[in-house]
Amino acid sequence: MSFKTALIMASYDLIVIGGGPAGYVGAIRAAQLGKKVACIENDRAGGTCLNWGCIPTKALLKNAEVYHTLKHNAETFGLKIEGKISYDWSAVIGRSRKVAGQLAGGIEFLFKKNKIDYLRGDGALAGEGKVSVTDANGKSETHEAKNVLIATGCKSRDLPFLKFDGKTVISSKEAMTLATQPKEIIIIGAGAIGVEFADFFNAYDTKVTSVEMMDNLLPVEDTEVSQTLEKVFKKKGINFLLGTKTTAANVSDGKIELTVEPAAGGDSQVLTADTCLVAVGVQPVMPGNADSVTLTDRGYIETDDRYQTNLANVYAAGDIIGPPWLAHVASFEAIQAVEGIFVADKQPKKVEIFPGCTYCHPEVASIGVTERAAVEQGIEFNVGKFPFQASGRALAVGEPDGFVKLLYGKEHGELIGAHIIGAGATELIAEMGLAITLEATWEELENTIHAHPTLSEAIHEATSAAFGHAIHI
Repeated sequence: MSFKTALIMASYDLIVIGGGPAGYVGAIRAAQLGKKVACIENDRAGGTCLNWGCIPTKALLKNAEVYHTLKHNAETFGLKIEGKISYDWSAVIGRSRKVAGQLAGGIEFLFKKNKIDYLRGDGALAGEGKVSVTDANGKSETHEAKNVLIATGCKSRDLPFLKFDGKTVISSKEAMTLATQPKEIIIIGAGAIGVEFADFFNAYDTKVTSVEMMDNLLPVEDTEVSQTLEKVFKKKGINFLLGTKTTAANVSDGKIELTVEPAAGGDSQVLTADTCLVAVGVQPVMPGNADSVTLTDRGYIETDDRYQTNLANVYAAGDIIGPPWLAHVASFEAIQAVEGIFVADKQPKKVEIFPGCTYCHPEVASIGVTERAAVEQGIEFNVGKFPFQASGRALAVGEPDGFVKLLYGKEHGELIGAHIIGAGATELIAEMGLAITLEATWEELENTIHAHPTLSEAIHEATSAAFGHAIHI
């Protein structure tokens, strides 16, 4: 590896390359430990999650939920709306950008509060103990670093025959800033990103077709959860082709033609639309001059149990070290890595149990093993399920779709898996994460009084149902 000679500008205990959920959190934690820290980011602070992912998409989905409720369910709540309900597409998009901008400014304030040097530009390894940063004008400077944390994350992955053009073929980034609402959109991939955007565009009457190679929407989730979501989406008018692969594409005159066929083999068909969102996964974003860092077979940075790479005093955390590609996991990893560097006798933890959330309507959240995984692994378990249709709170707020499904190991009675589809699922899952972390048993959960009327009562009832004690079903 060769490096250009540059002026050494400053010396730090830690330089973090990347300002997303791993980068800015790691930088702040190091500063809290009394270290001199710099964080390099070429976009606004907060990275993809805050600026182009987690946060703005949730703002868009809330807009969609409100609009859909007023248009289709107003009478359910005794509301009468005179005339046609309309919306301002630019204002819908603008609100999400405002939310993201406000939070990005908040992180920049935290940098100042914690005396972290915020360096705007592209970060690169510049030799042992050195990191360079190049700004938008091409000006480069090099800094000394006793330690380096790589937290550059990932970006959307395209298909070999379907490259992003930012207009007709788009990634999730362009999907949330489209100047004009598409009349028809094809979404390739029905993971969390694909499902959330399918729900969003459908709420505004865009014709949505979702193409997924696996047999279910949200294929990593519990099968029963996925099937329930499919029923709800069908009622909404979302079209989806499951067990279907995309084999060819043609983009012409602002339109796209996709050739798809059954993944198991069969006759092909051609789909047309004015926009195609490719949501088939992500790929790592490497910092400059990182060719000597050892990578995994899938191209992510390989780290040991202290998040250290093969290079001395160079660490990595977040999406750049591979799945799960989740902001909360990235933040956890960054804190573990930083404390491992600077806290004596600290043994960092690797991620084992983590919640996964999808913010469509109804919401989906899970943690631990699925029922099919437990069967495949030969784990003996009890399963309990409670439908939100039997929940007083769910009916009161007009959210009867979905259920809570819990798995308890037979040997010790501990919670091993939780799967929720319905209102508030992404909030309810936190209790389940705590229960698994504490190795809570079904008796302990059943003996925990849950307030009435709340959605969380479904957790108590599902626990009781696993052992034949449920009262309300």
